Amino acid sequence: MMTARTTGRWLHWAMWGLGMVASLNAIGCQTNVGGQTLPSAYYLQDDVQYFPPGPEFRLSREAAALREYRAERELEQATP
Repeated sequence: MMTARTTGRWLHWAMWGLGMVASLNAIGCQTNVGGQTLPSAYYLQDDVQYFPPGPEFRLSREAAALREYRAERELEQATP
C-alpha cells in the first residue's frame, strides 16, 4: 500500500515529466545553422511559397526608356 508521501512524490515526478514533454512539444525542432533555417517537425504541413518566374532581363523598362530617348535624340538631330 502506498503512503501519502510516496503518492505525493510519484505525482510530483509524473507532473514534472508531463511538463517536460509539453515544453519539448511546444518548442519544435526548427533550428538556424549558418544562416540556413532547417525545418521544424511540421514542415510537411506548411504552405508552399511560390514565386512565379520573372523576365530573364530584369532591366526591360530601363532599356525601353533608353531606346525611346535615343530615338528622340536621333529625331532632334535629323531635323534642323
